[in-house]
Amino acid sequence: MPKTTHLSNANTNVLLQVDNVILQVNNVTFAYEQMPMHFDLTVNRGETLAILGASGSGKSTLLNLIAGFNQPLSGDIRFQQNSILTKAPARRPITTLFQEHNLFNHLTVKQNIAIGLAPSMKLNTAQQTALSTAAQQVEITELLDRLPADLSGGQRQRVGIARCLARKQPLLLLDEPFSALDPALRQEMLRLITKLNKEHGITVLMVTHNPDDALQIADNIVFVVNGQVALHAPAAILADQDAPEMLKRYLGTLNK
Repeated sequence: MPKTTHLSNANTNVLLQVDNVILQVNNVTFAYEQMPMHFDLTVNRGETLAILGASGSGKSTLLNLIAGFNQPLSGDIRFQQNSILTKAPARRPITTLFQEHNLFNHLTVKQNIAIGLAPSMKLNTAQQTALSTAAQQVEITELLDRLPADLSGGQRQRVGIARCLARKQPLLLLDEPFSALDPALRQEMLRLITKLNKEHGITVLMVTHNPDDALQIADNIVFVVNGQVALHAPAAILADQDAPEMLKRYLGTLNK
């Protein structure tokens, strides 16, 4: 039997299997526009974790620290018990998908995926296979020769997800990638992320302002307040009448 650790926060327990931990953010400090931040977080392999909080609370900063786009003042970030703090973003076991999906308008869909595998876009046989497989998984094979301008918003997001898949990294960071999409398309993208998580074991950390998105696909949530993880709990707490007041206040359900 694996050892387990209970994290208790605001009367809510999160069960973490120590032997199954994939990511640790240990005592990481950072300062953003003179706001001190201090993060501690543990994530299990194969988990989908939603990160919520008010605008400016530090959600995206937390992702950027994990991805390596920001460097902490102190602390450590570990992947499978090994520090990745000194690794450049491209050398971390992480792929990040932003709201703007980061496609190059002058490159075809195929080239946009390929550049995530090799900056030269000269792919070896294994990389070509990974690209083709990823395109099939998100159903964009027929779009590979098109330019981003010729795609719908949902298709562009699929290209971004395909690039993430083709890189075959175990951690996927999503920074509000679907917030600009219409409700039906957002639901389609959320179902796709769930499918990738369940079928490929990808661990997902998703920043979102939409509690319904978190309830739909997340196993657990992190609630960030003033640059700190104020709550780490099962996602079901978002619908719990006994949720902590700070969370109810954020959700607008405090007096209901």
